[in-house]
Amino acid sequence: MIQSALRRFSTMTSSNSTSCSPFTRAVVDSMRKLYPECLADKSFDNTGLLLESPFSFTRRQKNSVLLTIDLTKAVANEAIERGDSIIIAYHPIIFRGLKSLTLNDPQQDSLLRLAQNGISVYSPHTAVDAAPGGMADWLLDVALQPKSSPRGTFAPHNRSVIYPEQNPPPGFEAAGMGRIATLKQPGPLKLVIANLMANLDKPDGIPIALPQGKGILEMPDIRTIATCAGSGSSILMKNGKPVADVLVTGEMSHHDALAAIENGAAVVSLFHSDSERGYLSAVMRGKLEEALRGEWDAVRAQEAAALAGSDGERDIRDWLSDSNFTVSVSEMDHDPYEIWTSS
Repeated sequence: MIQSALRRFSTMTSSNSTSCSPFTRAVVDSMRKLYPECLADKSFDNTGLLLESPFSFTRRQKNSVLLTIDLTKAVANEAIERGDSIIIAYHPIIFRGLKSLTLNDPQQDSLLRLAQNGISVYSPHTAVDAAPGGMADWLLDVALQPKSSPRGTFAPHNRSVIYPEQNPPPGFEAAGMGRIATLKQPGPLKLVIANLMANLDKPDGIPIALPQGKGILEMPDIRTIATCAGSGSSILMKNGKPVADVLVTGEMSHHDALAAIENGAAVVSLFHSDSERGYLSAVMRGKLEEALRGEWDAVRAQEAAALAGSDGERDIRDWLSDSNFTVSVSEMDHDPYEIWTSS
């Protein structure tokens, strides 16, 4: 490890290095411990460190992380202006194989400019969906917790995973895709809708599909609620039938929604990223801050020990002595859809 660290910092006084910054490494290690990449659905997903920007000692980045759902041009500009070290982009900006990297493509342009400015990009995506305490659990919490209740106060229920992880790593035995709650006391659908509107700050209402001929007040009391953030059809529908009385997701295909309501279920569609974005500030930021406190201290100690007595020790000592860091949620990230009214 010592020789590796010496090689990593032997060019510290030059303009380029062949590894990411120690702080970026601490962030990536923290994310992998919180949301193991083995939990991601690798049949289609592309998770992990998607852009590893070389560390440059002459252009010191801030010890700061920017959380976002989508890595748009506006978010990239925000990170560059802030001088962040790394962006945690929930959705992968690189999803399929690239045959070129040019400035003509807006997403590739963002990646090239981020690399130029020393900013790395990590994407956890479906690993966050599957992890205990991840996206699906949070969305179920949002549906079950009245706004006026103390944090962590939910309607009494039993919770389970719709598609359990077959080979979870130690400590993640409750992982898997989708969550379903069975209420101990059935209740009216309108309470779930009220919880979602209040907790997601949707005062003007949310899209909901109901069986034909029924209004919210005419729906029978519900016993089961299922959640899947983002696009939920593949998780919330099994063999063409809904897995619960109420399906809460970001979006569902037209025909799956029809099939769900024809079978008597209600479908709540929150817009794709609006079903995900609140998790960043409500859960992920705090989890990452807590994990990063120990991880950053450990990385700093490892690098300092590896460099002790070397030519680069004096140059890097002040940089490694900075134990402070920040984890922020993007102010530029938002769903592409907006609701306009005639007023």
